[in-house]
Amino acid sequence: MERQEALNIVHQFIKSESLIHHLLSVEAAMRWYAEKFEQDAEIWGLAGLLHDYDWEVHPSAEDHPLLGLPYLRERGVPEEIIYAIASHADKPDYPRLSMIDKALYACDEVTGIVTATALVRPSKSLYDLEAKSVKKKWKDHSFAAGTDRTIMENGAADLGVPLWDHVQNVIHAMRKIAPALGLAGSLPPTE
Repeated sequence: MERQEALNIVHQFIKSESLIHHLLSVEAAMRWYAEKFEQDAEIWGLAGLLHDYDWEVHPSAEDHPLLGLPYLRERGVPEEIIYAIASHADKPDYPRLSMIDKALYACDEVTGIVTATALVRPSKSLYDLEAKSVKKKWKDHSFAAGTDRTIMENGAADLGVPLWDHVQNVIHAMRKIAPALGLAGSLPPTE
């Protein structure tokens, strides 16, 4: 599957701009980690881009993402991607076994708190955001309340990357597409 085909699926099923930004963020983080771990960035990126494609159709933890998997199979999405998508949702029949599975789980939640932290900065930009700023917001559980810090901690540990290094890695990945995420703010690109 080509990226444009995956993007077409996303736009067919997702209407929320913030959810599309989330998918693009996770895609960027997955590509970054694929390069770090010398894996296939296209495969990893597609897993990130498609992982929540069915959320607006199946918005419950019981249904998502499992009810969306047959559609992906019909479209020829590789099983490696389908399994990674299934495993990102803590389903007992889909334990996280491979690095792509672990990376998707680790990157999913953390993009939310990174985005929220960037948006409350005066610059509203990823370009001047560092992990230490996210760390300052971490203890305030009313901040980015929709994100699960335990999942973020466990995801980084399973990936074998210290949490704050992981947060910084995701920031670097998201900076590459900051304008597409609406997170360039008032600053010029730094990377």
